[in-house]
Amino acid sequence: MRNLKCGGRGEVRQVERTALVLGAGMVGVTVALHLRRRGWDVVLVDRQGPGQGASFGNGGLIQREAVYPHPFPRALAELQRIARNRSVDVAYHPLALPSVAAPLQRYWWHSAPKRYARAVLGHSRLIATCLDEHMVLAREAEAMDLLRPIGWLQLYRTAVGLERAMSRADAARREFGVTYVALDGPALAQAEPHLLAERSGAIHWTDPYSVSDPHALTLAYARLFTAQGGVIATGDARGLQRCGSGWRIETTDGPMEGAQAVVALGAASAVVTQQFGYAPPLFGKRGYHMHYSLRGNAVLNRPLVDSDTGFGLMPMRRGIRLTTGVEFARSNAPPSPVQLQRAEPIARALLPLDRRVDAAPWMGVRPSLPDMLPVIGRAPAHDNLWCDFGHAHQGLTLGPSTGRLLAEMMSGETAFLDPEPYRAGRF
Repeated sequence: MRNLKCGGRGEVRQVERTALVLGAGMVGVTVALHLRRRGWDVVLVDRQGPGQGASFGNGGLIQREAVYPHPFPRALAELQRIARNRSVDVAYHPLALPSVAAPLQRYWWHSAPKRYARAVLGHSRLIATCLDEHMVLAREAEAMDLLRPIGWLQLYRTAVGLERAMSRADAARREFGVTYVALDGPALAQAEPHLLAERSGAIHWTDPYSVSDPHALTLAYARLFTAQGGVIATGDARGLQRCGSGWRIETTDGPMEGAQAVVALGAASAVVTQQFGYAPPLFGKRGYHMHYSLRGNAVLNRPLVDSDTGFGLMPMRRGIRLTTGVEFARSNAPPSPVQLQRAEPIARALLPLDRRVDAAPWMGVRPSLPDMLPVIGRAPAHDNLWCDFGHAHQGLTLGPSTGRLLAEMMSGETAFLDPEPYRAGRF
């Protein structure tokens, strides 16, 4: 990257295509890659290696079917169930409630039917592009072997639950072109013959791709970025400073400077943006995973989610990945994988899991915003500070799409999608 002088007015011209991208998860790597593909000089900066944060341990699904973001529960019975704090899908630390009360209240407000419909519209437009955008990068990165076009299964214990799910799936097909196949109990048993417990049936979402190693996919995109001339450096994003009319950050390779800066730090993004006057109501949803081997010759052909309890079982390179729902905790609270402890006996009754493969559970944080849409675009009051964060459960799915959208905006191109619903100034 070009060396830029700090301290004088106008010494870093905004027209210069130099950028610091802060955060090397799937979102940061792909925005950096899209900028580099447009001829920008880009330095990708993180305290860890690419894909070491939430991109390391997600469920490994590129979810073309996920046109409906997760709303805040509004039914009284559901709220009472969650309040008891004994479930697999949602857990909370009581001491964390004061710090998340305000964003959760706004989350509840945005989940009202009319406002939720706006979230669905904005979310579905991004989701519609996810497979195509991943395929472009995966082919170029020679990572197609990591993508499996097998979809995933959403299991239901009761016929009533399956019938309701089919109604929602029909709506998604009519409105957004999502495809699925409904499986009754015998069809599910035929599709997954090593399930130990009967279920009334399942929805097989056929569009999504399953990723056998999400971390490896992020690394493949990062290698493509460096092969095309991008630079990856180790540094703490909290040290971002103004540099004339541009930006500067210290790294282990020395100071790095750019005319533009992009904050793509997931759940930690607001820690940086608030230093420059922008404090979006970002909050984290923690999640855990553990890998298991299978007994004997048992196999799991497709990822599955047990809808009644909220855990997932995902076939990965390392083994079967058991994933949990969401946990609300203070940002500095140590891991408390109680949801894994609750989920494991149920999972063992569903699939012949054998030994734990990992020494300890993995934990990551999903960066969430109350209106269920990411922030993509220019930060308020700054012409050259940009945002790409708040993807909640869909960082893997949406990284390439939002990376392309932001790169087009920064490059002065006509964006492939109207960026208005995702603008930073809405908060």
